Amino acid sequence: MADTYEACCERADKAAAAAAAATLDNVRDRELRAEKTWRGLAEKARSVAEQREKVEREKREQREAEAEAAAEAAAQEQGLEA
Repeated sequence: MADTYEACCERADKAAAAAAAATLDNVRDRELRAEKTWRGLAEKARSVAEQREKVEREKREQREAEAEAAAEAAAQEQGLEA
C-alpha cells in the first residue's frame, strides 16, 4: 500500500519527536534517519500525486478536444446533407 504525503509527514513528525526525546545517541541517530527517510517518501508521494493529476488533466483535455472535433465534423456533415 502506497503511503500518502500526509501519512508520511505524520510518520516523519513522530520520528522527529522520538529523536528529540531520545536519551541515547544511537536511538536519536536512528530516529533522525527515519525522519529523513519519511520526509523523502513524503516528497516522492507528493510528486507522484502531482504527476498523476497532470496526466489525468491532459487526458481529460484531449478527450474534450476530440469530442468537440467530432461534434464539429458531425455538424458539417449535417450541413452538407441538408
